[in-house]
Parts: sequence; structure tokens; C-alpha cells
Amino acid sequence: MAKEQKTNVMRILDKAHISYAEHTYDSKDGAIDGISVAEKLHQNINQVFKTLVTQGHSKQYYVFVIPVAKELNLKSAAKSVGEKSVEMIPVSEIQKVTGYVRGGCSPIGMKKQFQTVLDESCSKWDTIIVSGGKIGTQIELSPKQLLDFIHGKTDAITVL
Repeated sequence: MAKEQKTNVMRILDKAHISYAEHTYDSKDGAIDGISVAEKLHQNINQVFKTLVTQGHSKQYYVFVIPVAKELNLKSAAKSVGEKSVEMIPVSEIQKVTGYVRGGCSPIGMKKQFQTVLDESCSKWDTIIVSGGKIGTQIELSPKQLLDFIHGKTDAITVL
């Protein structure tokens, strides 16, 4: 069987000499939410992260990467990026803003590198799993390397 083609995310990481592991899952059943993906990959749901895109009061876009079973605390998220408020962007705008489709949005390789904040819980893990840039593909990498590469930071941004 032919090897899956590399996603743009993988090509970007290869070029930057950042090691990662590829994980694939079957998405034909339509269950592409983070918890389903973690279960399909037999991974700890606290180690699998989803990528959320928001727009601040200033109209700037921000990216938040949080564990799949958690919810983004909009007040904490806004505070972490110095905004009065942030709101999730409509699903219909995800591709236009990021270049990715819902369920395949990665913090790596968006059309533009937006300010990105990972939930501080990522520090508990040697590796975390994020979208590989398309539905059915995830990548596992060091949170520190990810943060360094995207010039991101960590903060407490989930609902307790």
C-alpha cells in the first residue's frame, strides 16, 4: 500500500528539522471531534489538543490550542493576548482565515502566523498531539519545540 502523502504541516516541520510522529485515523464515520479522534488513536485525551481560532475586539485573529476535552475560557484567552474580549470565529470563516478546514486546523502552517497560546497543561507532557493539517492526520511533537517554532506561549486558558 502506498504511503500517505505528507501534509503541508509535515513538510514545514521537515524543513525546520523538527521531529514528529504521524498518526492517522479513519474519518469516514464523520466523527472528527477531538475526543473521537483521541479515542480512535488510543491516546490520552489530555495529551490530544485542538486548535481554536478566535477574533479579538480589535478584529485581530488569535489561535488557542487546548486539550480536546476542555473548553476555552474566553475571558482568560482574551487576557492572555491583551484583548478586551475574544470570540470564536464562525466555522464558515475557518478556511478563509487559516487555509484549513474544520477538523483539520493546525497551529502550524496557517495562511498567516497568528499569535498563538497553548494551554499551560501542555507542559506536563513530553509530547502532545495536534492536527496534521487535514482531517484524518494528527502529528505528535514536543510542546516546547512547537512553542519555539510558532513563537507561541502558554497560559491558563481553559474552563476549570
